[in-house]
Amino acid sequence: MDLEGCINEYITGREEQPMKRADGRYSSFDYCYNYFYSFYNENRIEKLATDENIQMSCLQIGFYLASSGLMGRSSSLIERSIRNFQGVVSTISQMDPVLWEIDLDSYTPENVELLMECRNRIIASFSEDVMVSEAIVTRIMLGVFGNIPVFDQYFKNSMKMKKVNHRSLIKLREFYEENKAIFNSYDVHTLDFLTGKETDVLYTKARLLDIYGYLNGQFKKHEICMDWSVDI
Repeated sequence: MDLEGCINEYITGREEQPMKRADGRYSSFDYCYNYFYSFYNENRIEKLATDENIQMSCLQIGFYLASSGLMGRSSSLIERSIRNFQGVVSTISQMDPVLWEIDLDSYTPENVELLMECRNRIIASFSEDVMVSEAIVTRIMLGVFGNIPVFDQYFKNSMKMKKVNHRSLIKLREFYEENKAIFNSYDVHTLDFLTGKETDVLYTKARLLDIYGYLNGQFKKHEICMDWSVDI
């Protein structure tokens, strides 16, 4: 499937059953991203890890991962409660707010370095005995910052990439430049948890690329799709 076809399918769905609906599992991204983006938008990201908010912050990440199947039997996280994400949330609350402003069209060498640093800090915030895969760390980054697609088996197959590194991120920037007109033609709004209606918050270009990689990768030959643990 091409980029436009994948995004359209996500919005309109198959046989009039949209993938993007308020009670569907894919909207877990919307609710997680809305939550963390609100702290950035209100200039209070340090409040994410306070006693008042830490449990909700952990719940947002935990359920978002669960909706994606990353808390299942094949994951070391299945033996953990949401309390395991306290270190992750604490790390996020101390990060540079510019991470919410980075998107595919601004993958400069400096910003790519910030993305790699963010990735490494999130990995380090887990307990040493937790196997943090590329899919887990990039899904957290997508759900919190919206600044990188999820490097799961389908995305890797679709984009013919093995792991997150400087070279692969620059390649994603090049893919965006080649398809800029399509990316920029979409204004996909997140859904509000309480009302189920669209918010003023838009999907990032990285999220749109994530949708493409996920849907398109399912039709690709099974080549490099094993999700190995991150090698720092």
